[in-house]
Amino acid sequence: MKVFCLGGAGKIAREAALDLVQFGNFEKITIGDYDENAAREVAEWLKNPVVDWVKIDITNTNEAVERMKPYDIVMDGTTISLNKQSTRCIAQANCHGINLNGFGEEYEYDEIFKANGKIMVPGFGMTPGTTNMMAVYACNRLDGLDAVRVSHGSFRPIAFSKSITETTTYEYDPELPGRVVYENGRLKQVPPFARPRIIELPPPYPALEQYIIPHSETFTLSKWLKNNGRDAGLIEVRGSWPEENMKLIKALYHWGFLKNEKITVNGSEAGIMDCIAQYLIHSEKGQKTQLYGYALHVEVEGSKDGRKKRYTLTHTHPSSDGSVEGWEGLRSYTRCVGIPMAIGVILIAAGKTKRITGAVIPEEVFMPEDIFNELAKRGIHINIEEDDL
Repeated sequence: MKVFCLGGAGKIAREAALDLVQFGNFEKITIGDYDENAAREVAEWLKNPVVDWVKIDITNTNEAVERMKPYDIVMDGTTISLNKQSTRCIAQANCHGINLNGFGEEYEYDEIFKANGKIMVPGFGMTPGTTNMMAVYACNRLDGLDAVRVSHGSFRPIAFSKSITETTTYEYDPELPGRVVYENGRLKQVPPFARPRIIELPPPYPALEQYIIPHSETFTLSKWLKNNGRDAGLIEVRGSWPEENMKLIKALYHWGFLKNEKITVNGSEAGIMDCIAQYLIHSEKGQKTQLYGYALHVEVEGSKDGRKKRYTLTHTHPSSDGSVEGWEGLRSYTRCVGIPMAIGVILIAAGKTKRITGAVIPEEVFMPEDIFNELAKRGIHINIEEDDL
């Protein structure tokens, strides 16, 4: 099989490509990126005869589709703002697809993927993605469901890449309609910094106050449960970055900067948040943080055989302190995000899905145990606790 790594020169996507080289068995892996110098650099870094690179402009639909057509699977590492366009190209190229973000526009192309007998999995990194599998694992072991709480601590610099800066400003946009909780049978919109809750993350990460964020798990978990004749009284998704990052985002929110209103500086007009993002991208402070890595925490409460129970699932990975080669510093974050997407590609290629086609939520595609087993091969472990309440 052949894999096209779209946006493959990015810091996260290149880690996914590395995983394909290390754990996959592919005839060809192509790094496709608008930045041809970066694409060449990644292909050379991977040092494998099946890897090559090509320049691709995803906004040129016809050309991008022709680039993708010879491939079986497109692993899409592009930014949120490009995912509608990238998914359109993947569908028209008659390929399987998978991406990191999963914010919803991908489902518009469901019928094309179905007609082609192909699958598109939106949102399969650490969160969304691995968190979905953790929640499914717990839900499958309970008869009744009271609450599903998904949380993550993302320990990385606030602006180590343009796409991460975009994600930050997107998630705390005051007008964003997708910041919701699922409660009493319906989706309910909430403002930024809603429903603070202290989450006990696994070591070495600290307990953090976390807030509701606009992640797709709220939508996909509620849909998956309904598709299986079930429901939960509450589904919430929270997240946090390092404490100093959160202090900055709170200040930007309270001062109104996240509205990104236009300002004029020296005769040029730009969004105020766009200006701040540019500063962060080019500043030392925006490129560094004290603690690196990722920490997932999923808590599911319900009943089994008439007894109240709670499942708590967390995840751990190799240390960022340099004691494990390849996991130093920022790479402990970027590898955590990129590896699950690569695992998804490997499982699709191996036919280890639930034999479904179309643009499909992750819960309907993969078995949690398959994902957990693959993660363990990479030194990433899902820890499971079961408690009576």
